[in-house]
Amino acid sequence: MPGAAQEPAAPEATESPGDETTVPAPTAPPPPEVPYDDRLIRLSEIVGSVHYLQALCRPEPASDAEEGQEAVSSSDESDWRALMEQLIAAEAPEAARSARLTAAFNRGYRSFASVYTRCTPLAEAARARYRSEGATLASEIIARFGN
Repeated sequence: MPGAAQEPAAPEATESPGDETTVPAPTAPPPPEVPYDDRLIRLSEIVGSVHYLQALCRPEPASDAEEGQEAVSSSDESDWRALMEQLIAAEAPEAARSARLTAAFNRGYRSFASVYTRCTPLAEAARARYRSEGATLASEIIARFGN
Protein backbone atom coordinates (compact mmCIF):
# COMPACT_ATOMS: atom_id res chain seq x y z
CA MET A 1 0.00 0.00 0.00
CA PRO A 2 1.64 3.17 -1.15
CA GLY A 3 -0.31 5.37 1.28
CA ALA A 4 0.80 3.39 4.32
CA ALA A 5 4.48 4.05 3.60
CA GLN A 6 3.92 7.80 3.89
CA GLU A 7 2.32 7.72 7.33
CA PRO A 8 4.55 8.58 10.28
CA ALA A 9 5.84 5.57 12.12
CA ALA A 10 4.36 4.87 15.50
CA PRO A 11 6.73 5.13 18.46
CA GLU A 12 8.65 1.91 18.90
CA ALA A 13 8.55 1.82 22.65
CA THR A 14 5.15 1.54 24.14
CA GLU A 15 4.34 1.48 27.78
CA SER A 16 2.85 -1.69 29.10
CA PRO A 17 1.42 -2.13 32.57
CA GLY A 18 4.50 -4.07 33.77
CA ASP A 19 7.08 -1.51 32.54
CA GLU A 20 8.58 0.85 35.08
CA THR A 21 9.50 4.26 33.84
CA THR A 22 12.22 6.23 35.56
CA VAL A 23 10.89 9.45 36.96
CA PRO A 24 13.50 11.90 38.16
CA ALA A 25 13.49 12.42 41.90
CA PRO A 26 11.76 15.62 42.85
CA THR A 27 14.17 18.42 43.62
CA ALA A 28 13.81 20.51 46.70
CA PRO A 29 11.88 23.67 46.01
CA PRO A 30 13.96 26.83 46.04
CA PRO A 31 13.97 28.63 49.35
CA PRO A 32 11.28 31.28 49.62
CA GLU A 33 12.29 34.67 48.33
CA VAL A 34 13.05 37.06 51.16
CA PRO A 35 11.37 40.40 50.46
CA TYR A 36 14.51 42.38 51.28
CA ASP A 37 17.03 40.20 49.42
CA ASP A 38 17.82 42.90 46.85
CA ARG A 39 18.59 45.34 49.64
CA LEU A 40 20.67 42.74 51.46
CA ILE A 41 22.66 42.02 48.30
CA ARG A 42 23.33 45.75 47.89
CA LEU A 43 24.34 46.01 51.56
CA SER A 44 26.78 43.13 51.03
CA GLU A 45 28.35 44.95 48.07
CA ILE A 46 28.66 48.10 50.17
CA VAL A 47 30.31 46.22 53.04
CA GLY A 48 32.81 44.69 50.59
CA SER A 49 33.57 48.11 49.11
CA VAL A 50 34.01 49.75 52.50
CA HIS A 51 36.18 46.84 53.65
CA TYR A 52 38.58 47.50 50.78
CA LEU A 53 38.52 51.30 51.14
CA GLN A 54 38.92 51.14 54.92
CA ALA A 55 42.06 49.04 54.58
CA LEU A 56 43.37 51.26 51.79
CA CYS A 57 42.74 54.56 53.56
CA ARG A 58 43.31 53.75 57.19
CA PRO A 59 45.73 56.09 58.88
CA GLU A 60 49.23 54.85 59.58
CA PRO A 61 49.65 53.80 63.20
CA ALA A 62 51.46 56.48 65.14
CA SER A 63 54.69 55.39 66.79
CA ASP A 64 53.78 57.35 69.90
CA ALA A 65 50.04 57.79 70.07
CA GLU A 66 49.23 61.23 71.34
CA GLU A 67 47.21 61.45 74.50
CA GLY A 68 43.51 61.18 73.72
CA GLN A 69 44.13 59.47 70.38
CA GLU A 70 43.90 55.76 69.86
CA ALA A 71 46.37 53.95 67.68
CA VAL A 72 44.82 52.03 64.79
CA SER A 73 44.89 48.34 65.55
CA SER A 74 45.67 45.70 62.98
CA SER A 75 42.22 44.22 63.60
CA ASP A 76 40.51 47.32 62.11
CA GLU A 77 41.05 45.86 58.66
CA SER A 78 39.06 42.73 59.48
CA ASP A 79 36.11 44.47 61.15
CA TRP A 80 34.08 44.75 57.93
CA ARG A 81 34.82 41.17 56.97
CA ALA A 82 33.72 40.03 60.43
CA LEU A 83 30.54 42.09 60.06
CA MET A 84 29.83 40.35 56.75
CA GLU A 85 30.44 36.93 58.30
CA GLN A 86 27.94 37.77 61.05
CA LEU A 87 25.41 38.98 58.50
CA ILE A 88 25.75 35.78 56.47
CA ALA A 89 25.46 33.62 59.60
CA ALA A 90 22.27 35.44 60.62
CA GLU A 91 20.59 35.81 57.23
CA ALA A 92 21.78 32.99 54.99
CA PRO A 93 21.81 29.56 56.59
CA GLU A 94 21.30 27.86 53.22
CA ALA A 95 24.30 27.55 50.93
CA ALA A 96 22.82 29.23 47.83
CA ARG A 97 21.83 32.39 49.65
CA SER A 98 25.13 32.50 51.50
CA ALA A 99 26.94 32.21 48.17
CA ARG A 100 24.94 35.14 46.72
CA LEU A 101 25.80 37.36 49.68
CA THR A 102 29.46 36.34 49.57
CA ALA A 103 29.61 37.02 45.82
CA ALA A 104 28.10 40.48 46.37
CA PHE A 105 30.69 41.26 49.08
CA ASN A 106 33.51 40.12 46.77
CA ARG A 107 32.07 42.09 43.86
CA GLY A 108 32.04 45.26 45.97
CA TYR A 109 35.59 44.63 47.14
CA ARG A 110 36.93 43.94 43.65
CA SER A 111 35.13 46.88 42.08
CA PHE A 112 37.18 49.31 44.16
CA ALA A 113 40.36 47.21 44.11
CA SER A 114 40.35 47.49 40.33
CA VAL A 115 40.13 51.30 40.48
CA TYR A 116 42.06 52.41 43.56
CA THR A 117 45.56 51.23 44.40
CA ARG A 118 46.24 54.05 46.87
CA CYS A 119 44.12 56.25 49.05
CA THR A 120 43.01 59.40 47.24
CA PRO A 121 40.50 62.10 48.11
CA LEU A 122 38.03 60.37 45.77
CA ALA A 123 38.56 57.06 47.57
CA GLU A 124 37.93 58.81 50.91
CA ALA A 125 34.77 60.40 49.48
CA ALA A 126 33.58 57.03 48.14
CA ARG A 127 34.20 55.44 51.53
CA ALA A 128 32.16 58.12 53.30
CA ARG A 129 29.36 57.88 50.71
CA TYR A 130 29.20 54.09 50.91
CA ARG A 131 29.25 54.10 54.71
CA SER A 132 26.33 56.51 54.67
CA GLU A 133 24.41 54.46 52.09
CA GLY A 134 25.07 51.28 54.05
CA ALA A 135 23.85 52.81 57.31
CA THR A 136 20.69 54.08 55.58
CA LEU A 137 20.07 50.72 53.94
CA ALA A 138 20.58 48.78 57.19
CA SER A 139 18.23 51.13 59.04
CA GLU A 140 15.62 50.77 56.29
CA ILE A 141 15.81 46.97 56.36
CA ILE A 142 15.44 46.90 60.13
CA ALA A 143 12.61 49.46 60.21
CA ARG A 144 10.65 47.86 57.41
CA PHE A 145 11.30 44.15 57.87
CA GLY A 146 12.60 43.77 61.43
CA ASN A 147 10.62 42.17 64.20
